[in-house]
Amino acid sequence: MRILGLETSCDETSAAVVRADGGAATLDSLVILSQDVHAIFGGVVPELASRAHVQAIAPVVNRALAEAGVPLSDIGGIAVTAAPGLVGALLVGVMYGKTLAWSRDLPLIGVHHLEGHLFAATLEDPTVSPPFVALLVSGGHTMLLDVPAWGQYRLLGQTIDDAAGEAFDKVGKLLGLGYPGGPHIERLAREGRAGRFTFPRPMLRELDRPGAQQYAFSFSGLKTAVLRAVQQSADLDRDRADLARAFQDAALDVLVEKTAHAADAMGYGTVLIGGGVACNRALAERMRKRVAPARVAVASPRLNTDNAAMIAAAGAWRLDRGERSGWDLEPRDTLPLPGLVGITPAEAMA
Repeated sequence: MRILGLETSCDETSAAVVRADGGAATLDSLVILSQDVHAIFGGVVPELASRAHVQAIAPVVNRALAEAGVPLSDIGGIAVTAAPGLVGALLVGVMYGKTLAWSRDLPLIGVHHLEGHLFAATLEDPTVSPPFVALLVSGGHTMLLDVPAWGQYRLLGQTIDDAAGEAFDKVGKLLGLGYPGGPHIERLAREGRAGRFTFPRPMLRELDRPGAQQYAFSFSGLKTAVLRAVQQSADLDRDRADLARAFQDAALDVLVEKTAHAADAMGYGTVLIGGGVACNRALAERMRKRVAPARVAVASPRLNTDNAAMIAAAGAWRLDRGERSGWDLEPRDTLPLPGLVGITPAEAMA
C-alpha cells in the first residue's frame, strides 16, 4: 500500500509517497518547499507561513505523486502532521488531508511531528528499531526518550527553557549570521579555534545527581553567556568564528553526555538522533565517538528537517496497526507524544 504524507507544521510545505509493507516504509518520493521569506524577519511569521502553505500544498502534492510515478488513485492512505506546530500552518495540511481522504474514501491518520522524527532514520536504514535512547533536538524541542518499542515512549528529560535549535538560531543572530542559525554556526565553527572562549555546560553536573533534573536541559544561560561575550568583544569580525566554535562545543557537549549517560543506564546498544539539529554533522560525529561501540542512527539532513516522508513512515506504522483518525481530527499547537510516559531517572535505571 502507498501512503501519501503531508507536513505543514511550520515553514516547510512537504508531501511524500512511501510504500508500506507490514508497517515498514520505503520512500518513493519527497518534495519539500521551504519558505525563504521568513529569513527577512529572522524567524517564522505564522500568518505568512499559513498563507504560503495554502498556495503551495496542491502543487507540492502533485509533484510528489508525479515523482513517485503514481496517480492519486493508487494511494491507499493519508498521513498528515496534526501536532505540534503553528495551528494555522497545521490547519492547511490537516484540512487538505481530510478532504483527500474523504473524497477517496481512504484511511486517514494524524501523526505527531516528533514521532515522525523518530521514524525518519528507518527510511534509509530499515534495520533501525527499538530498543534505543532517542535524542530529539529541533527549534522547538529538546527531549531525551527511552524507546523500548515503537509507540512506547518514556520521557527521561527535556529542556526547561529554550530548545537547542532555538539557541542556535538566537546565537546565530547575535553573531550577525543568517536564519536559521544552525547551518551557519556549524560552518563557521569549523574555522574557529577551540578553547579561545569557554562557555558553561548547563546542567551537566546534574548527571551525577540522580533526580528529576538529571536528564534535563537548559540553554537560556548559555545564550546569555554568548551575548555577554559578543558585547565585550572589541573585534567581532575577528572573534566570530571562535565564539561560534565555543558555543557549539558547549551545546553539543551537554547533548552528547546526557544521551550517552542515558544509553549506558538503559543498557541499549543504539542511540537515535532526530530533528533539525541532527543535521549538525559535528553532533553525530561526537555522539559516535562517545557511545562507541554502540550504534548511532541518524537520518540524512533532508530527512531530519521537517518533511512529509517521516510523517508518512510514522503514519504507515500506525495504519498497519489498524489505527485511524476520525473526520473530527483537528490541529493542535501542543500535544504529548502518543504513548509518552514521564519517569524519573532512578526508575529508568531500575
